[in-house]
Amino acid sequence: MSREQILAAIDEEISKLQQVRKLLQSSGGKLASGFSSSNKKRVKRVLSPEARQRIAAAQKRRWAKQKKEASAK
Repeated sequence: MSREQILAAIDEEISKLQQVRKLLQSSGGKLASGFSSSNKKRVKRVLSPEARQRIAAAQKRRWAKQKKEASAK
C-alpha cells in the first residue's frame, strides 16, 4: 500500500468512528443493549468454602510446579 492509500483508509475509519460517536451521543445515554450507563450497585459474589479450598489447592500446585522448575534450572 502506498502512503496515500494508507492515509485514505485512516481517514475513512475516522469518519466511520465519528458517525458512530454521533449515534451514541444522540441515543440519550442509553447503551445499545438497553441498559443505562448509570452506576448500579453490584452484588458481591460469594464462593463456597469448598470452592475456596479447590482454588487454594490449585494455586499451591502451580506454585510447587513453578518452584520445581526454577530449582531444576
